[in-house]
Amino acid sequence: MVNRKELDPEGGPAAAFGVRIRRLREARGWRQEDLAERTGYASTHISAVETARKVATLRFSRSLDVAFGLDGSADTFERACREIKHGALLEGFPQYVGHEGRAVEIRLYETGIVPGLLQTPEYARCLADSAVRRGSITPEQATERVSFLAERQAALVRPRPPMMLVVMDESCVRRYVGGPEVMGAQLDRLLDFATLPNTVLQIAPFEMGERRPFNLPLNLLTLSDMAVIAYAESQIRGHLERDPMPVFNLLTAYHQLQAEALSQAASVTMIKEVRKGIS
Repeated sequence: MVNRKELDPEGGPAAAFGVRIRRLREARGWRQEDLAERTGYASTHISAVETARKVATLRFSRSLDVAFGLDGSADTFERACREIKHGALLEGFPQYVGHEGRAVEIRLYETGIVPGLLQTPEYARCLADSAVRRGSITPEQATERVSFLAERQAALVRPRPPMMLVVMDESCVRRYVGGPEVMGAQLDRLLDFATLPNTVLQIAPFEMGERRPFNLPLNLLTLSDMAVIAYAESQIRGHLERDPMPVFNLLTAYHQLQAEALSQAASVTMIKEVRKGIS
């Protein structure tokens, strides 16, 4: 083939990504033009990603999964793309996010900061910029982090959105992030979230004390086949749990948390009171 560039899968994650596209494409006897037609992208775009001259986006990766019949499998291009773009994320999180975008029910518990799926872009940017100042991530990684969060949020905007049940520790609304303007807008976002027909928002008040069953954030997803998976993380590692028994125990503890937390009406009242105190 004229001008065919030989690819080195050891040249880095993007190169390995491109090599895999070419191998799967050629195994099917497809030209770049054929794959372009199946994905809705130009053949020049296919070529650029195959040769690692361009980094694949999540949207393009999902189109590859559909074209190659990988959608829903354990080894998708979407998962590989997330790992390339967000290699610094904790173990298990890219896989969790792949399930999150297809879940029928999402249960969250967060402490200290507003859960990512409910954050405004400005709130998320303040957190990312703070990490840059501490030297824990680069400015480029901060931008990727904020973009990644926007993609996660966008994936939940669909004709049949998932049911979302969120319990936040009181510290999430009491701890200011980014100053009055940013925090005020974030609290407004929470109040809007509580009005949606597919959401429940509760605050776990400080006075719960030792009755609070979790000291760390927790995510629970119910999938379309009604299987439940859990994701939890510490400061240095994350863990995706699929084993039914430990997941059932976490779900039971989450129910106990909901029972002890403020009702949604009382939670909204607390958020409004905090909002009034922001000048």
